[in-house]
Amino acid sequence: MHKQIFQKYPAKDKSNLIALLQAVQDIYGYLPEGALQEVSDFVGLPLSRVYGVATFYNQFRLTPLGENVIRVCRGTACHVCNSANILFTLETNLGIKAGQTTRDKKFTLETVACIGACSIAPVITVNDEYYGKITVKEIPGIIKKYNVTKVQDKQKAGVK
Repeated sequence: MHKQIFQKYPAKDKSNLIALLQAVQDIYGYLPEGALQEVSDFVGLPLSRVYGVATFYNQFRLTPLGENVIRVCRGTACHVCNSANILFTLETNLGIKAGQTTRDKKFTLETVACIGACSIAPVITVNDEYYGKITVKEIPGIIKKYNVTKVQDKQKAGVK
């Protein structure tokens, strides 16, 4: 792993565990098993304890995110406006459940307590783009937009 991470912290200091996990996740986008073992060795804690901390906090992820992260708001305003149907339709169209990533690593589907855009409920985000007052009928087109965009970008770059 990147030695510069460990250089910033004293060895065998358990108080730096969360900061180390954050630094690792900043590099990889998630916490690979091998990196968890290295952090475990460095701070002097059993791997099970490091894993326990990593799974306790939702800021940490043990699997990589997809190219596109879809977040479905489940806050009160969105709930009242049937965000459950939006979530179900996304799960059906993507073939995954909330918290999972598609096999091709194109999409990760997440739920959030509140996106903070209640005036346009129900709302989802795809990466940093907001889709408000969304309907079930719009879901296939949104998914297609992100699949097509990536293919076109690769074609422009000369990648097959």
